[in-house]
Amino acid sequence: MAACYVKLNSSSRAENFLFDELLKWRGEFPILDKTVYLISHSLGAMPKGTYDRLHEYAETWATRGVRAWAEGWWDMPVTVGNDVAPIIGAEPGTVVMHQNVSICQSLILSCLEPKPERNKIVYSALNFPSVMYVYEAHARDGKLRIETVPSDDGITVSLERFLEAIDEETLLVPFSHVLFKSGFLQNAKAITERAHEVGAMVVLDAYQSAGTVPFSVKELDVDFATGGSVKWLCGGPGAGYLYVRPDLQNQLEPKTTGWMAHEQPFAFETELHYAPNIRRFLHGSPAIPALYAAQSGYKIINEIGVEKIREKSVRQTTRLIELAREAGFTVTSPQNSADRGGTITVGHEDAGALTKELIRREFIVDYRPGAGVRISPHFYTKDEELELVINEMKTIRDTRAYASHETAGAAF
Repeated sequence: MAACYVKLNSSSRAENFLFDELLKWRGEFPILDKTVYLISHSLGAMPKGTYDRLHEYAETWATRGVRAWAEGWWDMPVTVGNDVAPIIGAEPGTVVMHQNVSICQSLILSCLEPKPERNKIVYSALNFPSVMYVYEAHARDGKLRIETVPSDDGITVSLERFLEAIDEETLLVPFSHVLFKSGFLQNAKAITERAHEVGAMVVLDAYQSAGTVPFSVKELDVDFATGGSVKWLCGGPGAGYLYVRPDLQNQLEPKTTGWMAHEQPFAFETELHYAPNIRRFLHGSPAIPALYAAQSGYKIINEIGVEKIREKSVRQTTRLIELAREAGFTVTSPQNSADRGGTITVGHEDAGALTKELIRREFIVDYRPGAGVRISPHFYTKDEELELVINEMKTIRDTRAYASHETAGAAF
């Protein structure tokens, strides 16, 4: 790896381990030996256990063949969902696995019947675009109308303005718990209470909060929650999840469906009869390899506990803000730890080019237009790595080492 990455000597490492018990998990993530990995908001580091789980999948397919469905594969969308449940404060039997959040959001929307007097979808202009695309596409037939709550600063969304937009004409409020560009942590409780007050439902997009911000879907009383394994859960792509509040499960009939949602799928009936539980929110064959791959990350997050992860995250993101300011950078994330998730965004006029140079030097971060360089420590991050990345950013800026990347396009 690049010479700029400084390894700790043994005495420093010992002191660090004594101070931070979560560093014992570093050995489970191979990429940490080769990079300063600060991009868990985009793709969490892969645990070693994933090698074993994927080998188990391949070995099962190779030796058990079609029998694997009856020996565990068929139930995996629910059993793996049960592994996700404690991370988001849900009960067993309330979470099912899908390939991604776009599918989950479409499935939720297919359960609802918009009427002229209640057909409004309310969300923030800072929602993740993929979610907005789902609703915009469905609104083209004129049955839905969308109200987008603007942001004055591109970082936060006014809670007062958000709540004002939710009225008796609102059907659904799909909102991000933590905004993907700035890390702003929205008031999920207040938004949910307002929606229920006027008879609307909510979808909590927990992709940027689950695994780094403690919360309970039960305590928040959300109707639905979606998220995935790519980021803070260290589970890789292809394993999204959908939570449905227990009392709603048998009331709703998704139009986005398939044979796994049938109460007797192997009867192969021509008429659809929904399963009387969370299974009615399934559709076709699941991505079994992705479900195998995701489980090692869930196991680690559950063993550590999100509360401990949050405690470290707040400390390290606070330190990142201090370091960035001291180095003369602008921080475009909330300053108050109670108002942010696990990501700090640092502004620079050539942030995309600067990010590319950081990646070339094995400092793995990313860039988003209108925000800047996104940096995310996780439970496996050393305190020293925070200083290393900001010092490297300062060096790159001051020497204009990013100049060769200025016309190369935005960093991934």
